Amino acid sequence: MKNNKKSPLLFLPYIIVIAILLSLFPMFNDSNSDEFTYNQFVKKAEKMEFKDVNMEISSVVVDVSGKYVKDGEEVTFSVTVPKTDENISWLEEVLDENGKNKVKVYEPSDDNMFLNLLFNFVPIVIFGILIFYMFSKMGAGGQNKAFEFAKSRAKIQGNVKTRFDDVAGADEEKEEVKEIIDYLKNPKKFTEMGAKIPKGMLMVGPPGTGKTLLAKAVAGEADVPFFSISGSDFVEMFVGTGASRVRDMFKKAKQAAPCIIFIDEIDAVGRQRGAGMGGGNDEREQTLNQLLVEMDGMEENVGIVVIAATNRADVLDPALLRSGRFDRQITVSLPDKKGRTEILAVHARGKKLAKGVSLENLAQRTPGFSGADLANILNEAAILAVRENRKEITMAHLDEAVDRVMMGPAKKSKKYTDSDKKLVAYHEAGHAVIGIKLEDADMVQKVTIIPRGEAGGYNLMTPREEKYFHRKKEYMAQITGLLGGRVSEELVFGEISAGAVSDIEKITKIAKAMVRVFGMSSLGPIQYADPQGNVFLGRDYNSGNAYSGEIAFEIDKEVRKIVNECYEDCKRIITENRNLLDLIANALISEETLTSEQINNLVQYGTIEAPAGASTGEHKTTTPPPSTDQIIGDVIDDNKE
Repeated sequence: MKNNKKSPLLFLPYIIVIAILLSLFPMFNDSNSDEFTYNQFVKKAEKMEFKDVNMEISSVVVDVSGKYVKDGEEVTFSVTVPKTDENISWLEEVLDENGKNKVKVYEPSDDNMFLNLLFNFVPIVIFGILIFYMFSKMGAGGQNKAFEFAKSRAKIQGNVKTRFDDVAGADEEKEEVKEIIDYLKNPKKFTEMGAKIPKGMLMVGPPGTGKTLLAKAVAGEADVPFFSISGSDFVEMFVGTGASRVRDMFKKAKQAAPCIIFIDEIDAVGRQRGAGMGGGNDEREQTLNQLLVEMDGMEENVGIVVIAATNRADVLDPALLRSGRFDRQITVSLPDKKGRTEILAVHARGKKLAKGVSLENLAQRTPGFSGADLANILNEAAILAVRENRKEITMAHLDEAVDRVMMGPAKKSKKYTDSDKKLVAYHEAGHAVIGIKLEDADMVQKVTIIPRGEAGGYNLMTPREEKYFHRKKEYMAQITGLLGGRVSEELVFGEISAGAVSDIEKITKIAKAMVRVFGMSSLGPIQYADPQGNVFLGRDYNSGNAYSGEIAFEIDKEVRKIVNECYEDCKRIITENRNLLDLIANALISEETLTSEQINNLVQYGTIEAPAGASTGEHKTTTPPPSTDQIIGDVIDDNKE
């Protein structure tokens, strides 16, 4: 049964406030009183009519207090008079007034000095208690621990439930960490062989690929404590706090060894030293220095393994990556088709899928998706099924979920004018014609003119097969496909719209990468850009171009040459297939969305539905396109140069 009794400590703040008010009450109630200086009292004493008076004679002064009559009312007064024989005689004479008044004389020893001191300091003591109570409630993490700024913020998790079965699509990565598990379980066999286990492992990869999950699975398989902390948790506004937290974290880890320390987003604290604008961040660099010292000072086979994760290994300090610290670097890549199928199977646990749902087909249609993206697709599909009061998740729900993850929810309430609708239809039909007729172009999977996100319509296309390396003609085909919408507008309407702005951005990025990174131009196999892409401002701010102005002019010419060549090829294909362009555009105007099967019927039979008895073969259904960045392998980000 739940205990509803409230702790007496809960009422402590109210009691303290009431006590302070009571102690201050005499101050508020003392408005009808006068406090004289010695000179003022000497001038007025002869004319004042005194009542009861007290004299407290100390070794130096005489404290006089009592009452006197002022305007017919009794008013309290107090004055301090220097102690001399003349003053004491004068006070006795003035205050007594021929024996009318009761003058009481006190010696200091006769009064309770302790009570006076206590009365004077009660407000201060109570206020100090209140401040201490408030600070005790402001302890780190709400655990009633005040001033523990220098303590480690690492979360300690024992009995980790995550296992390798929960990490799919990372078979090679799991192989790389298996000996860490063996070492944590049985370090003796490594010691007998003279082997030294890596002190640290750095996991590098795009967001959502499962770096944290893999680190937690290592702790779960080895059955050891798991210390997890973010790189930003080390740095505080107080100087020296980060370094102290690093020391405290390793101290606790040694007490709990064998164990794993996991530092997520280590680039927040491990960036190159001396790379700040106008100097470095001293507090962050002190924290990094302490981390370097702790890792270098760890004894071999002490039972602590440090695992870190980052998306930006290129900005980390070289001292952090040298052997003896982070000895091993593991790249956690985006999953391939087999990996995506396994990841979907893991996240489909507990979800009610319809019989017609094929996770393998869904994996085929989601190239470039991370594990987090795939989990989000299944979750969105489940939400859509609940919204429609369905008892199972169908393929239609998964198709819509893919669209929502890629582009956002459909804006069905947004209405086009007839002219705008026709313009969008021909734009998207232009992309589709290039995808159908150009051999190396991506496959057309879905075309729609329903607005979604920032796009007025979109064309979902996927590569014919997943590749790690791409040829020049494949990049040229991608540029040609992206130009299909603009060329279609120009041929049909005689003018162009701003709807191709996203296509132009992708075209420029691919063409520049071909010239500057991949050496696919007449400039030859020379790289004119940093292939790592993202700019690290502190390091790259003052670095100029690695080529002259003449070369920059040649680069611009080559980029323009590639785009113009693709433009002419695109214009030729669409002109030769104008009937197919009109057919697809008119179908989009009436249907708004066309699947790959419907597009195939338009190509073969000229109608959306296949004639009775016709065999159209096996067709894929709706699929999302991989982003251009994923296709070309994370080339340079020209917008940040």
